[in-house]
Amino acid sequence: MAGRTLIVDGYLTTRPRLYGRGTLLILGAFLWMGVFLFAPLAGLAVLAFATRGEYGGVEWTFTWGNLVRLAGWDEFGFSWNHVQIVWRSLWLATVTTVLCLLIGFPMAFWIAAKPARWRGLLLALIMVPSCVNLVIRTYAWQQFLGAQMPAAWVAQHLGLVPEGSALYPTVAAVYLGMVSCMLPFTVLPLYTSVERLDWTLVEAARDLHAGRLRTFRHGILAQCMPGLLAATILTFIPSLGMFVISDMLGGAKFLLIGNLIQQQFGSMNDWPFGATAGLFLVLASLVALWGLRLVSERETPHARGRR
Repeated sequence: MAGRTLIVDGYLTTRPRLYGRGTLLILGAFLWMGVFLFAPLAGLAVLAFATRGEYGGVEWTFTWGNLVRLAGWDEFGFSWNHVQIVWRSLWLATVTTVLCLLIGFPMAFWIAAKPARWRGLLLALIMVPSCVNLVIRTYAWQQFLGAQMPAAWVAQHLGLVPEGSALYPTVAAVYLGMVSCMLPFTVLPLYTSVERLDWTLVEAARDLHAGRLRTFRHGILAQCMPGLLAATILTFIPSLGMFVISDMLGGAKFLLIGNLIQQQFGSMNDWPFGATAGLFLVLASLVALWGLRLVSERETPHARGRR
């Protein structure tokens, strides 16, 4: 009897009753995830293997054709169009993430070095623009990059753009809009890590005659790795599916996988192929998260200790 009875929080209970109580506590979370996460993903996966009807809609004839089409093959042979869209989306997300990290890391140190009374205000100034609708912010960039604005005048006088031309739609405008959109999600986790830095480790590295690069890598970067990985995830994953900024600042020539999904579920009325593109986006995000987890386990000291 003593082996079957447990004392938890001062109460006598049994293991089955304890398991039942735990199941009830997590049942709501599982139901929420099942209804709003796993069920839509399962529906998306099933729809990805369906067939588009002759006049649109969905026919439940399952095929691999949508995956083959996304890889570049269709009834007319091989085409680089969809491959280029996928590659362009991955490249845009990667470059946006790298630029945000290069800008956000020094910015996090700059904010952390300010007096405590100013840090909250500076963080608020960075985060407040995110409260404004993305379309409105992108439209503001359109106005700022317009042909009659100072930025365009300077570019015109330098011969970078023709006289009377705006600075959009261009690739540079797309990157500018992406970085301005994603930078707050990069700075905040980086600032959290920088604020908690143990500077005695940096001093110890200097006392051991470590150079600047080794001091930065082992004394600073290693401590900031959790925030760095969180910032990478929060920047790369949303950037991968972004399409509003590319539409408004890049024009029709800068097509991303987000634009492709929007078109298939909208004007093209090809839901199965749109689901295939959406499923690829989900899988690419999962692969990115898996890769970042491997990096985290390799770089963080506690992970090395577990191995």
